[in-house]
Amino acid sequence: QVQFVESGGGLVQPGGSLRLSCAASGSLFRFYTMGWYRQAPGKQRDLVARISTDGTTNYADSVKGRFTISRDNAKNTVYLQMNSLKPEDTAVYNCNTFPVRISWGQGTQVTVSA
Repeated sequence: QVQFVESGGGLVQPGGSLRLSCAASGSLFRFYTMGWYRQAPGKQRDLVARISTDGTTNYADSVKGRFTISRDNAKNTVYLQMNSLKPEDTAVYNCNTFPVRISWGQGTQVTVSA
């Protein structure tokens, strides 16, 4: 059973940067397209970015040019580099397969505030 553990969130000022990590258990990580999702209070969970097994990436329009998703299959880890953060990026961030196949981890809170 694959499980995800997200880390790297925190409080940052507008314009700042954070790097999120998602460590996956199990041996099938490299066969999955992986995504980063986020959920702000009172809103639905949305896909922010995804990366396929061959490294092809896609981004939501709201983060394009600011966020970069990457993966390290040897470490069973997917990353999300977030630059030029805005208050509207405040949310709980989770990783999962794309489409979603695995139970959600605890996520990591990102708060962008002055």
